Amino acid sequence: MSEKLLEVKDLCVNAGEKEILKGINLKINKGEIHVIMGPNGSRKNNNSKCNFE
Repeated sequence: MSEKLLEVKDLCVNAGEKEILKGINLKINKGEIHVIMGPNGSRKNNNSKCNFE
C-alpha cells in the first residue's frame, strides 16, 4: 500500500459570492504526480490560495 501524502475531502472554495470549487475529493500517494489543467481564466490559481488545516 502506498504512503498517503495528502488527502482532501469535500473541499469548497468561494471567491466572494461566486462558488469556485464544490465537493472536491483528492488523495495523493507517495510517488504520484498530479496536475491541475484548464484553459486560461478558469481560476486554476485559486486552488493555490486555499488554506488547509
